[in-house]
Amino acid sequence: MSAVVVDDLGTEVPLQPPVRRLVSLVPNLSETLWAWGLADRLVGVTDWCVEPAEGFPHAERVRGTKNPDVARIVELAPDLVLANEEENRELDVRRLRAAGLAVHVTRVRTVAGAADSLERLGRAVGAERSGLELAGRIRAAGERGAQVRMPRRRVFCAVWRDGPGGTAPEQWWSVGRATYGGDLLAGCGLDPVPVGEDARYPRWSLEEVAACDPDLILLPDEPYAFGDRDRAAFADWRAEVVGVDGRLLWWWGPRTPEAIDTLLGYR
Repeated sequence: MSAVVVDDLGTEVPLQPPVRRLVSLVPNLSETLWAWGLADRLVGVTDWCVEPAEGFPHAERVRGTKNPDVARIVELAPDLVLANEEENRELDVRRLRAAGLAVHVTRVRTVAGAADSLERLGRAVGAERSGLELAGRIRAAGERGAQVRMPRRRVFCAVWRDGPGGTAPEQWWSVGRATYGGDLLAGCGLDPVPVGEDARYPRWSLEEVAACDPDLILLPDEPYAFGDRDRAAFADWRAEVVGVDGRLLWWWGPRTPEAIDTLLGYR
């Protein structure tokens, strides 16, 4: 019996249950399926789907998130391909659909949106109970954050650094407020600064960041591996400088409750 689910973009995705063969083009979705006990259904994952280590023994590597091997994915004949609006190219999604494959696209900008997305994902892969359970844990963690009565802090959360040691003016990319990471921080009482017209991943000079006088500097280890050299740029600032696991900030899913509890510790 055929079925239709709706993905995060409102697109109807026709399925032929049971969904037994899956390809995931998103690392956090691969990890989510593993947490739900569905790793054995993954017949294809990207080179970046590395958590948990050795977690996908039956899956073939189909290149990266931005350059998936579309032809090979088609040959794998999955019942469903999982993609993400930000991680994957619309062109590849169109090509997969044109080849007759069902593709479920996720789109997450907030913690609440992540919970909703995981419920839809659970329905799509036949793990509705797991989706509801994880969404419930995320909402409960978010409520814990909302109940904390402590002063809010201004945080500069870096994403990337352009031009260190080069001839071009140096710029630092930051987490903007219109992102999952930005909403995650704000929900934990950490307000991303600076604030600019680009509400997603704006770029700043260090002088612009300093003018905001942040209380906290977060330096994740991905997608840019910030290290001691980057930390040294803030040596004379009053702000607390903290290295953080980038997956807590970007990999929404099973990590989200832990991420909220960890970030509340910086409040």
